[in-house]
Amino acid sequence: MTILIADDAAFMRMRLKKLLEESGYVVIEAANGQEAVDRYREHHPHAVLMDITMPEKDGVAATREICQMDPAARVIMVSALGQQAMIVAAIQAGAKDFVVKPYEPERIIQALQKWAKAQ
Repeated sequence: MTILIADDAAFMRMRLKKLLEESGYVVIEAANGQEAVDRYREHHPHAVLMDITMPEKDGVAATREICQMDPAARVIMVSALGQQAMIVAAIQAGAKDFVVKPYEPERIIQALQKWAKAQ
């Protein structure tokens, strides 16, 4: 299965990519919300791990755009503590789940197993 990681922090993308590839996933990366929308349109991944705070287009706006494009999209927010209002906004925009940073690797895999079903 293909997973899109959208995060402006290169070290977070690298950490998630390593975890996911070791678990058998194919990974696509985006460094901001606009890239996430563009990569989603191009690749139609099984799920998206989306940061909230990013340049050009934040994760909430990107999630809203992806879910308008594909109502079946499976977006999982990955956000730092203290952003509860943003998490609520992301869920309202169409996100299916959220994982709080710093996260346990098992929590990421659990969320993907729940939401990233084969299409």
